[in-house]
Amino acid sequence: MDDQTFRNRADAALADLHKRLSQASDRHDFEADFNAGAMTIEFEDRPAKFVVSPNAPVRQIWVSAHSKSFKLDWDDVRGAFVLPSTKQTLVEMIGEAIGQQLGETVSL
Repeated sequence: MDDQTFRNRADAALADLHKRLSQASDRHDFEADFNAGAMTIEFEDRPAKFVVSPNAPVRQIWVSAHSKSFKLDWDDVRGAFVLPSTKQTLVEMIGEAIGQQLGETVSL
């Protein structure tokens, strides 16, 4: 995948994730902010901050959540960025991480 293709896919993935998070934040207690190509998800009760950002040199989306770092690769078959160890898409992985933080099921 070339740089431009990665940028287009990462931008689309993050824009879609932000849209889903904006809708879910109406029902759950967190705030999502998408600024300068990176996204933050913040929690007040049980304070925490997740960061989702593209890493162009390695063509991955990196997620920092629960004091861990996750690196998602593009999967042509699924048409999404996927966490290799679990096969979860970015949306699925973030939904699960938010659910763990809040102690409730979160669907994005």
